[in-house]
Amino acid sequence: MARGGQVYYVYNRVKDIADMAKRIQDLVPEASVAYADGQMTRDRLESVMVDFINGDIDVLVTTTIIETGLDIGNVNTMIIHDADKLGLSQLYQLRGRVGRTNRTAYAFLMYRRDKMLKEVAEKRLSAIREFTELGSGFLLGAEQSGHIESVGYDLYCKMLSEAVAEAKGEEPETETETVVDLNISAYIPDRYIPDEFQKLDFYKRIAGIADEADLEDIQDELLDRYGDLPRAVASLLKIADLKATARRAGITEIKQTGREVRLTVGEKPGFDVSQVPVIIGHYAGQFTVMAARSGTGFIYHGPQDEETMLKALKTFTAALAETMK
Repeated sequence: MARGGQVYYVYNRVKDIADMAKRIQDLVPEASVAYADGQMTRDRLESVMVDFINGDIDVLVTTTIIETGLDIGNVNTMIIHDADKLGLSQLYQLRGRVGRTNRTAYAFLMYRRDKMLKEVAEKRLSAIREFTELGSGFLLGAEQSGHIESVGYDLYCKMLSEAVAEAKGEEPETETETVVDLNISAYIPDRYIPDEFQKLDFYKRIAGIADEADLEDIQDELLDRYGDLPRAVASLLKIADLKATARRAGITEIKQTGREVRLTVGEKPGFDVSQVPVIIGHYAGQFTVMAARSGTGFIYHGPQDEETMLKALKTFTAALAETMK
């Protein structure tokens, strides 16, 4: 503001964005602060954006709806709240909303104090910090560029790390992969996200859900950008959440066969085996231990309707994982 410019404060949580705007207003009382999100009516959103363009608003607290929005030359600063929760392509697009003229601009990518960043999030922030020059890319050379285009940045980094470890003669870290095969329609319809690139980006991010915070962030963003979740998308998120919980419990497969759902446990269970009888006892016969000849794991015999089944599978696998804390 001292340089005569305006500010985007990117806060990607619709439910309390108004509270964040008030907090900023209290911190900087001399500023004119407003907020914008995708759940506003069209007229209200247009009114806020016109005021911002006209310079009547100093700080616009906004969700990622500005990712591909108007270029406003007077905006010289962007602050991205919890930047570690956004994808690399999103950060790149958001950063492009400032510095659109010959004026010096700054983009601050913030994350919570003392937070242990996930490796993937750290790599995203490192990449976006490293490539700050106008027109710079994320990989150099046609060969690498072709690879990253095929598999995506996060997977490319994972594959590269594994290749480096192998070249050094080190054992690459292995983590439990969980396959969920249920008779449930779970996908992103074309009518909900028509753009194929954005749809693929969300599929990748949903597949990477690791905990409740990740789930909530992606759900909030979908609601903000595209509106109410179709049933198939809501199911996709629930299955991704179940998959993450099952992975923590060391479960390698959740497969529905007829009126049974089998939960196969890998070589290294992620739960205290001694607590299994107590946990099963809470479910009134809905879960039993597999017979030895069928492998190590559990069988769900409960109701088959989607909501009840997913809720039971989630709470059961979460209870297993909790025994290791």
